[in-house]
This record gives sequence, structure tokens and C-alpha cells, in this order.
Amino acid sequence: MYGDEATVRRILTELGDTWAVVGLSGNSARPAYRVAQVLQRFGKRIVPVHPKAETVHGERGYACLADIPFDIDVVDVFVNSSLAGAVADEAVAKGARAVWFQLGVVDEAAYARTREAGLDMAMDRCPAIEIPRLT
Repeated sequence: MYGDEATVRRILTELGDTWAVVGLSGNSARPAYRVAQVLQRFGKRIVPVHPKAETVHGERGYACLADIPFDIDVVDVFVNSSLAGAVADEAVAKGARAVWFQLGVVDEAAYARTREAGLDMAMDRCPAIEIPRLT
């Protein structure tokens, strides 16, 4: 796991409540769907990011981060590790404050680049597991 406890706590409680969830679609069988529900329950605004740009959990979707016409605080990444680095780079370009790679999503080079760019980052962790522990 990457991202110490202080970083995880800061991302979840201090860096803002607008979370772009990359890989989130209307497929309720996918983990992103359930994690987004948990984030909403804990007061986060989720923004679905998926090529289909579907509305999910009442929130309008966008095909990519660059299409979102407002600021994003955290980018939560549910894509294959081989694609995750590009998403982290897009998050930096978008001006996000943090990037979160889900369980099983690991790209050490992207982690280093993102941290060097000044963003907080958690990798190979799940906010739906971490956030209830903070309350």
C-alpha cells in the first residue's frame, strides 16, 4: 500500500469533496459503482468519468477529466494499472489536489510523478474501506 495514514486522512477529510471517479459507469456489478455510493454517503460529490459519459448516482458523467467544466479535488482511478499513469498525468493537468489508485491499481512511476507534481496520492487502497475508519 502506498500513502501513509496521514495522507489518506488528509485526502479523505481535508482536500475537498468533489471526486472524479474514473471508470465509473452505470454497471452496478462493478466495484466503482459501489465505492461511489459509499463516497456519496460520506458527503462526497462524485463525478463519473467513463467513455460512455453516463449519468450515475444522479451525477452527470464525462468522457474524460478534461471535459469536466469545474474543479476536481480528488481523482479516484478504477482503470487497469497499464492505463492509470496517463490518468494520473491528466489529474495533474486538470489541477486536482490528490489522486487515489484503487486496490490492485499500481504504477510506481505514476505515483512518483504525481507526488513530485505536489499532489497527495494513495495507491492500492480503497476509500470505501478507509473512510468509515475515520468516523
